[in-house]
Amino acid sequence: MTKDNNIDVSPFELINETDDVEACRIAVKLVSEGKASALMKGLIDTSVIMKAVLDKEIGIREGRKLSHIGVFELPSYHKLLFVSDAAININPDFETKKEIIQNAVNALKNLGVEKPKVALLAAKEKADGKMPVTLEYLELVKMAKDGVISNCILEGPLALDNAVSKESIEIKGIKSEVGGDADLLICPDIEAGNILYKSLAFLAKAKNGGVVIGAKQPIILTSRADSSESKLVSIALGILF
Repeated sequence: MTKDNNIDVSPFELINETDDVEACRIAVKLVSEGKASALMKGLIDTSVIMKAVLDKEIGIREGRKLSHIGVFELPSYHKLLFVSDAAININPDFETKKEIIQNAVNALKNLGVEKPKVALLAAKEKADGKMPVTLEYLELVKMAKDGVISNCILEGPLALDNAVSKESIEIKGIKSEVGGDADLLICPDIEAGNILYKSLAFLAKAKNGGVVIGAKQPIILTSRADSSESKLVSIALGILF
């Protein structure tokens, strides 16, 4: 491939390791030792590379929860839209949701979004005891107002249409600083996040990229089915974060 595209690889050290598990361990160790500045997933299963990332001996975790953040450029939306968490935390508890939000807000600050508008996504915009996540959202919103979750405008529960459509907000009579203008969508679990992420990427054909944040160095995490453009965007995003 490098020959076909006239890419000179002579300045780089190439390590030919055919075993997936060992290749991930070598890559993580290089980052941990400061010999590489970022870790990127290639044609390998996410669980394999994340096991190496979390290894107590060579891993690059630094105390915080790890979480994934994706960015999308959509012709139907007026600015970049971020989504978290679509790839790492399967069924996040209350404390993990709080860290997912703060990780993402901190990342957006690195991109110049000083006080992002954050929507906590659910199936409806009202708290409902039959939907426990909506009750968690009320407490998270209170924490943001009290400054425990910092540097963002946090609202929820909000349905997806409320978060991204001004028309929806007006029709439903919802008073909201975030509604129709969200910078960041927080998903209740990995199923919702992954479906939303791939819907935007494959159905809406959005330009996109994704990175795992919260580690010592960025982890550029893309789907094996993602386009080369998506992988390039993910690399750029990792550098900026």
